[in-house]
Amino acid sequence: MTGRENIFTCVGAVVFRGDEALVIRRGREPLKGQWSIPGGKVDYGERLHDAVAREVREETGIEIKVLGLLDVFESLPAGEGAPHYVMVDYVAEWVSGEPVAGDDADEAEFVPFAEAKARISWDTTRRAMDRAAEWRVKFGNSS
Repeated sequence: MTGRENIFTCVGAVVFRGDEALVIRRGREPLKGQWSIPGGKVDYGERLHDAVAREVREETGIEIKVLGLLDVFESLPAGEGAPHYVMVDYVAEWVSGEPVAGDDADEAEFVPFAEAKARISWDTTRRAMDRAAEWRVKFGNSS
């Protein structure tokens, strides 16, 4: 086995509605029960912007507008046969809908940005959130 079958491309979004950010509590592994930003795996042949909009819609029921690329992060395999995730994270803004947990999420809600960041347990996701906040300062909030 080469391990190539365990490499997954994923997308995520730091979604703003005013001064609030969207968070989900994961209902499945990895990180089941922990808070994160919405996102998931890219389907074969799917464009990244379409994938992130779909994942946010599936997990929260809301529609977004993708504003920009934050960064690409990795979660390297922890051991033989463990998955290698390549995560492409975006900053986005809320367009419509109210958060309702679905798909991989047990909970979904908008909370003040500082609270959203404090709920996140993974350093990489907190870095993505910091970059999203910096992006908003640099490029402005279009909402």
